[in-house]
Amino acid sequence: MKSQYCKVGAVTPISNDPTTLDALQLRYQLFLEKANLTDIDARLAEFFMSKAESFKKIIESL
Repeated sequence: MKSQYCKVGAVTPISNDPTTLDALQLRYQLFLEKANLTDIDARLAEFFMSKAESFKKIIESL
């Protein structure tokens, strides 16, 4: 078996590919749903909402 090497912190750029956009929209919806759950801590809900907002900004920039 060959060794595989990975650069730590390597980032794959986000493209305008429709599948990428669909995946981002799915993640956005999932974080919104998690943020709106009634049985979670307020800080956790705030974290999920901030993650959803970051995905929303990425989607809007595409």
